[in-house]
Amino acid sequence: MSINAAQAIGASNSRGGSTKLDVEVAPRFAAGQRIRVRKINPAGHTRMPQYLRGCEGVIAQDFGVFVFPDTHAHGGDQKPQHVYSVRFTAKEVWGREGGERDVLLVDVWDDYMDAVP
Repeated sequence: MSINAAQAIGASNSRGGSTKLDVEVAPRFAAGQRIRVRKINPAGHTRMPQYLRGCEGVIAQDFGVFVFPDTHAHGGDQKPQHVYSVRFTAKEVWGREGGERDVLLVDVWDDYMDAVP
């Protein structure tokens, strides 16, 4: 029996399609910690929005360990690492155009961030 793309996608979606891993990896960051998104421009696939590069934010939550999509999308290993919800003020991201009370919560992998001293 053959299966078409729509059936394969439907089957994956019904299982959740999560890339969360059940492996032990030490977290690099903790809730409340300030971070800066790295200014990187990798060739190929990345899940780091360009508009956040160089911005500072605060770790809101650690979601656990997931496959790192930048390497996995190119046939590389899973490179397991933590994914965090990071809170950015709209002013930090959009400058003067950002609302005073507005924030963005963005899922960010370890490899995209550095701690702010």
